[in-house]
Amino acid sequence: QVQLEESGGGSVQAGGSLRLSCAASGYTYNDYCMGWFRQGAGTEREGVAQIDSKGTTRYADSVKGRFTISQDNAKNTLYLQMNGLKSEDTGMYYCAARNVDCYIDSWRYPQYFGYWGQGTQVIVST
Repeated sequence: QVQLEESGGGSVQAGGSLRLSCAASGYTYNDYCMGWFRQGAGTEREGVAQIDSKGTTRYADSVKGRFTISQDNAKNTLYLQMNGLKSEDTGMYYCAARNVDCYIDSWRYPQYFGYWGQGTQVIVST
């Protein structure tokens, strides 16, 4: 049973930073794709970034240069370092996983991912 648990959300001023973590358990696949998604109030869930088993990363244009996705395989943990936060980054952030490798744009499609965490809230105030 794959379980994902996010942490690290909170409230910050615009321009600040947060580091989200996603602890994964029960995940034993050699090839995989993991991603971060977010959902604001009244909006659809949107992709933020993805990383595959080889460490290849992709980002949404809206976060390029500000967010960094990474993983620590020894700790089975996925991270999202968020710098230069803007009010439009506010939302619930979810980590997700699929047990096959990423497509180049898997991050665009939440429906590609079969495993999801419960989310962690990020609030950016101006």
